[in-house]
This record gives sequence, structure tokens and C-alpha cells, in this order.
Amino acid sequence: MDVDELIASTAPLIGKIGAGFYFTPETLAAGAELGLDLLQWYVIGRGGPLGDVEPPVVQAAFGYFNPTMIASAWNAARAKVPPRDAGRRHFRCAAEFGRSRFSDVDGLVPFAVAARHVVESAVPDGLPLFAAIAAEPCVDDPAGLAMQLIVVLRELRGSAHLAAVRAVGLEPKTAHFAKRPGDGRLFGWRHDDAPVVDDHVHAAMAKAERITDRIVRPAFAALGEPQRHDLVAPLAAMARALEH
Repeated sequence: MDVDELIASTAPLIGKIGAGFYFTPETLAAGAELGLDLLQWYVIGRGGPLGDVEPPVVQAAFGYFNPTMIASAWNAARAKVPPRDAGRRHFRCAAEFGRSRFSDVDGLVPFAVAARHVVESAVPDGLPLFAAIAAEPCVDDPAGLAMQLIVVLRELRGSAHLAAVRAVGLEPKTAHFAKRPGDGRLFGWRHDDAPVVDDHVHAAMAKAERITDRIVRPAFAALGEPQRHDLVAPLAAMARALEH
């Protein structure tokens, strides 16, 4: 398996699994204990590792969302709980999700070794959300650690993709409507906010995906052939576990 095949085979799995804990009853209950609603918890939980920053900083790291929605949720949430505390509690929710879903998956220990090697081989410059979550301490148990590392890898590609979207000259809002045309309201946009998404935009999005691959490629290229298998096989098994 060459590095391009590795990236192509793992990217969708990392994206799906890494977001799998966001809105589970267990995760939402943890937010409710802090007095946070669903949106407040998502925004401060995911953005909390950035620290107690102003809303435009969170918006710059997230992209895609309506800035007014991000600012409202972030300010309401940080009035109730310090962002770093919320971010670490949110990250623990990822570990708890991994323990509840992946404890029977084979190969989690070598998976964690391979995933951590990718994380440590990535250059964080220009990727603030990835850098922030990668600096957070992880748990030690295999299932919890595996899930947390997947979350970190998801932010690696997500941060790289946002940079790539800007590099090809697209506004993040336009990229969002191109990629997820039915989810505008979830990201705080009204119907009349929708930009024109034409062949030029789709071509730019395809270019952005290629640039994203190029940004993350050195980190994945750091894995030798055996470690690439250690990454792929457990990821596929974890994805299957989520289907049951």
C-alpha cells in the first residue's frame, strides 16, 4: 500500500469515526452537567483546546459556520465553564465513546502506535485546531486512546482542508455549501445565504482535496508498510463496530 492509497483508504474512516461521539446521549449528558446545550457544548468542547480566546479565533479555526452562531454559542458557553476545562472534558467523552464501542476490536495497541506516529510526524504550522487538540493529554487504555487519536487525526485533515480551501480561493461558506448542500441550517446559514455553486466551485473543491492530501502526506508517509496495515485494519474494524 503506497502512501496515497493509505490516505485515500483512511480519510473517510477517520472522518466518520472521529465525529462519532459528538452527539451521542452520553456526550450530550456530559455537556448538560456543565449547563451547556447541544450547540454550546459542541463549540466549546471542540474549540476549548484553543483556550479562552475571542470568538473570531474559534471561527478562524472552525471555518464553514456562520460567525454569528459561533460567537453566540462560544460566549454563552465560556460564561459557564472555562474553555480549556470544557475541551478536556469533551476529549474525555471521546475516550469514553471508544471504550464503549471498540473494546473488542483487535489491534488497538499497534494502531495507537501507528496513529501517534502520524500525529507526531505532522507539521502543525498553520493548523491551529489540530495543534491545540494534539497538545492535549490522552488516556492510556487501548480503546479510549485509539478513539482520541482518531479525533486528533480528524482535526489534522480538517485543519489542512480548511487551509486548502482558502488556498484555492474559496470562502469556507462556499466550500460548505458545495460539499454539504443540505446542511446549511445546521451551520447557521439561512436559505438566502447560499452562494452560487457552479462548475468552477466544484473544480476548486477537487483541487482543495488534492492540496489537503499533499499537506497531510508527509505525516502518513512516515509510516512503514507494517504500520500502514496497523492503521488500516483496526480503522476498518472500528467502522464496522459502529454499524452494529
